[in-house]
Amino acid sequence: MSTIAMIVSNPIFLLILGAAIVLFATLFQRGWAKKLWRTIEDWFHVYQFLKVPELNETTQHNHLYRKVSLYLHSLPSIEDADFANLVTGKKQNDIVLCLGPNQTIQDYFLGATLFWFVQTGDPNRTGTFVLKIRKVDKRRILRPYLQHIHAVADEIEQQGKRDLRLFMNSADNFGRCWRSVPFTHPSTFDTVAMEPDLKNRVKSDLESFLRAKQYYHRLGRVWKRSFLLYGASGTGKSSFIAAMANFLCYDVYDIDLCKIPSDSDLKSLLLQTTPKSVVVIEDLDRFLADKSTRSILNFMDGLLTSCCAEERVMVFTMNTKEHADPNLLRPGRVDVHIHFPLCDFSAFKTLASSYLGVKDHKLFPQVQEIFQNGASLSPAEIGELMIANRNSPSRAIKSVITALQTDGDGRGCGLIGRQTEDDELDEPDGVMCAEGLHTVKDLRRLYGFFRFRVTRRSSSSNASLPASPLRLCE
Repeated sequence: MSTIAMIVSNPIFLLILGAAIVLFATLFQRGWAKKLWRTIEDWFHVYQFLKVPELNETTQHNHLYRKVSLYLHSLPSIEDADFANLVTGKKQNDIVLCLGPNQTIQDYFLGATLFWFVQTGDPNRTGTFVLKIRKVDKRRILRPYLQHIHAVADEIEQQGKRDLRLFMNSADNFGRCWRSVPFTHPSTFDTVAMEPDLKNRVKSDLESFLRAKQYYHRLGRVWKRSFLLYGASGTGKSSFIAAMANFLCYDVYDIDLCKIPSDSDLKSLLLQTTPKSVVVIEDLDRFLADKSTRSILNFMDGLLTSCCAEERVMVFTMNTKEHADPNLLRPGRVDVHIHFPLCDFSAFKTLASSYLGVKDHKLFPQVQEIFQNGASLSPAEIGELMIANRNSPSRAIKSVITALQTDGDGRGCGLIGRQTEDDELDEPDGVMCAEGLHTVKDLRRLYGFFRFRVTRRSSSSNASLPASPLRLCE
């Protein structure tokens, strides 16, 4: 018997061999064998590492970082990563895989294998994507590979697959840094209570802006658009901003001027915003009542703003523009002025369709007559009455009628949740009387809704303004 045969037939050898096979199978199942093979490969290849930081050296957002993020999270190989984070997607029931820190995923392009992983640990919670590429492949594929990433990311954005974010400037660090949460506001132009013709004109304006990059550049102008939304509290300005963001598929940056002590801090915030975003400054008139307009003017048309406002929509809101400095609202600083009046019959029908699912009702003529006599409420107030009585459209409309007629402290709340004999219950009542009453009162107290005298003899704060609710300033 040969020496090899003796070794093979040795029970101890067979035991060791079996244990080695079991160990290798276990390591393979746990992914360790892949790491071992990757380590062996590294011995025979020279790699280069290319970093894509979230922020550049001037603390501006690196646009390539976002594109790489969209691209990597679209790769099927992310499911094969050793560890991945499970997070909620755009819809509540969607589960999305996100690459975990220091975990590697593979990508293949033009016959080359590339590796990506995330580096973290920055005190500002910013991350860095790291591309690991063989040196022999870098010169051949790097440029077309980056172009491929741009193309895929742009396609994802155009299809509206990316999750939108709401950014807010924080009170720490003098308000100069952003914190974000997912932007999931459901408002759309279909749910906004606005005159249909005006709504269509705004949508056309936004669509034209999206296609106008080359046109703006040919004119030597920055590719941005600015809106002023003015009207009383509760008339739908914030919901309209959310509808704009959803329509454009843009992120929202909500700037709280009270947290910004100086002009330089405001400019620093602007530097950190990204393209494809709506930059919002709400209640501008309240801020201007306490401070001068100089910082806002610099923000609107300074050289820094011109350089950093590309592919952005600027939105300012006011309760009234009657006392605003005309220089603040001149063409070039504000392109579009949109007035948000109190609710009329056309807006009421839109609200009834959205809140109650009713496009026509026997009480509509009575509501129309009341509106024609000059009565009105804000869309927010009418909306709350409809929500409190949403299980009975008849009762909801009657509560609106009472509120319009009384226009007092009660605002028709006595009918909220109370059924009269001729009420038509369209579905089982699930709203308690006290709950409906407290809902309206508590929300008014919370948001500080103003109460208005709404007869034709009332003098509106915007009476001296142009009658047209939309004004384009070029």
